[in-house]
Amino acid sequence: MRWSTRFSTVLAVVACAGGMVAINSAAQQPAQSARKPDTFDDVIRRNSDRMLEEGQRIFRYDTFGDEAFWGGALQLHRAIEGEKFGGVGPGVSPAMALAVGLKVDAEALPPDVLNAIRHGRVNLNDPAVTLALLDAKAVVGLTGHRDAGGGLRSVGIQCSLCHSTVDNSVAPGIGRRLDGWPNRDLNVGAIIALAPDLSVVADLLQTDQATVRKVLNSWGVGKFDAELFLDGKAFRPDGKSAATLLPAAFGLAGVNLHTYTGWGNVSHWNAFVANLEMHGKGTFVDVRLNDPLQFPVAARAGFANVRNTPDLITPKLPALQYYQLAIPAPDPPRGSFDPRAAAAGKAVFNGAARCATCHVPPLFTEPGWNMHTPAEIGIDDFQSSRSPDQHYRTTPLAGLSTRPKGGFYHDGRYADLRAVVEHYNEVLNLNLSEQAKKDLIEYLKSL
Repeated sequence: MRWSTRFSTVLAVVACAGGMVAINSAAQQPAQSARKPDTFDDVIRRNSDRMLEEGQRIFRYDTFGDEAFWGGALQLHRAIEGEKFGGVGPGVSPAMALAVGLKVDAEALPPDVLNAIRHGRVNLNDPAVTLALLDAKAVVGLTGHRDAGGGLRSVGIQCSLCHSTVDNSVAPGIGRRLDGWPNRDLNVGAIIALAPDLSVVADLLQTDQATVRKVLNSWGVGKFDAELFLDGKAFRPDGKSAATLLPAAFGLAGVNLHTYTGWGNVSHWNAFVANLEMHGKGTFVDVRLNDPLQFPVAARAGFANVRNTPDLITPKLPALQYYQLAIPAPDPPRGSFDPRAAAAGKAVFNGAARCATCHVPPLFTEPGWNMHTPAEIGIDDFQSSRSPDQHYRTTPLAGLSTRPKGGFYHDGRYADLRAVVEHYNEVLNLNLSEQAKKDLIEYLKSL
């Protein structure tokens, strides 16, 4: 008998003997009292754990049935797989995917693959590798479904496509997930423009596919136009794209209205995006979209009252919202600001600069109705006029370190925090000294 087998046998005998001792001992003891019944606090804790886990799964992996749009209508999967696998064109290699801002979740890949990537032993120019990454559910926010021939039969997207990134711990664009962080590297328009058939979008906007591609390619990196399917306004009066920066989805607990122009709370916007932007299969009601003057495209398409059976979205909204509200604003990187200057800047923020009047700590937005007219903040009304309330929301400031790319404000009009401070210094006649401005910027960087 081998030593390991003998060891296992001995272990089993000891365990059995121990079990007999325990049984005999238990027989000599009085009966234990019944287990204490659960309190409602126990119920709450279990529900909290369940919703957090479920919400994370939905945020990261649920397509809400939107494959019918991205795969069925737009045929985007055919451009991803390329001619070699039955699609069209050269296909999308990992190098190309990373170039347009798609991210790879390192924790979805086995260690040997990660090691091969680190040492350049994976061909990042081969579309077949992209398909393998999709098989592993490693492409953040994108799901691919294989066909019998080894290519793709469809593709779908998730919330995490735009509202997650990675920490680049393996390579640029490859690392651990950072949920809630806006992916300011993502070129959403360029990705959609790859789709072979944009006729469904062209029909909705009552234009042609060439015009649709022109609009999509005008958005640029880190931007998306959520209102295009509502009002058809592709460009601002000054000729610039009407797209806005992808917003953060962290630090929203306690915040009333969501989005740059305050369409509704987090749950409203989740339903809005899942149904009208991701084109999932659910239920969405917002009678404000029946206005044919403000929202001609939405009114014509019936977006004010969307119904699908089965509803693949509504049952998931509670857990999705719960997870999003649990995502905290991240701390700034070590060494990214001057602590002494930031301490002085906090006094400026709460005092002379009057920032805290609207950006009330620790929410850094107003508790309650966090909306302002364009005149109050000294900017034009183009984007606010595209929303029902026609105001701008006071954007929460925590986690500013994650979103300097693309600029600040809804459209990135201010290249850096210095430009933002100078804007308010002029609009509000603050007369801040040069030192006060510098200190204030350091405090903002510390949030």
